Amino acid sequence: MKIRKALFTSGTTGFFFDDQAAIKGGASMDGFVYKGKVLTEGFGQIRQSGECVSVLLVLENGQVAQGDCAAVQYSGAGGRDPLFLAEQYIPFMEKHLRPMLEGLELNSFRELAKKFDSLQIEGKPLHTAIRYGISQALLDAVAKAKNVLMAETVASEYEIPLIHERVPIFAQSGDDRYNNVDKMILKKADVLPHALINHVDTKLGRGGELLSEYIAWLTKRITSLRVDKAYKPCLHIDVYGTIGLIFDNDPKKVAAYLKSLEVPASGFELYIEGPVDVGHRERQVDALAAITKELETIGSSVKIVADEWCNTKEDVILFTDAKSCHMVQIKTPDLGSIHNTVESVLYCRQNGMEAYQGGTCNETDLSAKACVHAAIAARAERLLAKPGMGFDEGYMIVNNEMERVLAVLRAK
Repeated sequence: MKIRKALFTSGTTGFFFDDQAAIKGGASMDGFVYKGKVLTEGFGQIRQSGECVSVLLVLENGQVAQGDCAAVQYSGAGGRDPLFLAEQYIPFMEKHLRPMLEGLELNSFRELAKKFDSLQIEGKPLHTAIRYGISQALLDAVAKAKNVLMAETVASEYEIPLIHERVPIFAQSGDDRYNNVDKMILKKADVLPHALINHVDTKLGRGGELLSEYIAWLTKRITSLRVDKAYKPCLHIDVYGTIGLIFDNDPKKVAAYLKSLEVPASGFELYIEGPVDVGHRERQVDALAAITKELETIGSSVKIVADEWCNTKEDVILFTDAKSCHMVQIKTPDLGSIHNTVESVLYCRQNGMEAYQGGTCNETDLSAKACVHAAIAARAERLLAKPGMGFDEGYMIVNNEMERVLAVLRAK
């Protein structure tokens, strides 16, 4: 089976692009937008509409395979590729990629994905968003050509057993970290709430008191609203390096504060993502490793998750080999081709690191569904509900796709 035609269309994502540097620098909220000076190159304003490019591959038998090129909310931050704008990249894709895609024989997803992931044009690699979307479409195309599910394609090509079980879903609240928690509890999300703690004065507190109070509220809310008393979700909160800001990135002080959060967590398992951000990959590995070691020394049950500066498959390997944390976020758009996500999850599982197959609120329904298939096949420890920040929509997309895939697999 060959690709007969390649089409590219512009679209919107489930959220927005945000200038993280400006937000961390103190930009103030004005309704839904931010007021202040843009600090990241490529941004026209601190918050701007998220964009994607849909890749449509028309196959010889008339079926259409699809994937979406999308980039993370905080593009251009933490060593990531720059802002991804459709009007800038569609002409590039039409010129350089359409001729390469049309006529391709759909024998192996893995081989085709690696080909485009390593491709250089005019001496430069493709933007991670392009590699991400192209690989989704290729995975869908190979699966359609062989009349199997995308999850089956991944499992077959990587020679791994396909386990017919759910992957725990991690729900994110956005800034509506109270009302959305109620929704998560009612729908029994496995992991919650992300909480978007990205500002010291309004969300963390100069002594960390606001986060501690929020965690105490969170645990009380779960126990008061849950119908099933056995429901005990894992708590996972992303702090975007802000804890490091109030403790000068001192590992002992950071670890001591993290241990103090065990009290408001009230026995719930607690993960803190991105406790520090020191602005450099190797220094970030060292900083997280020091905190992890200190947590072990003081006997803390709190686990930390790597995010910033862990952007590629090579980064995942580096953070894992250094035992710098308890879990790494495999931020799917940042890794480019989705085969890198699969291989990163497998590497983590083989080397004692928990794998959180994440991504961004700024993706689409297509990319989220492709990620479900990858997570089921590679067996990530948790999978982000995406896109969007409203919880319901992203959770519906990921949860329902997972149930559909598992139903088909079990029926077979």
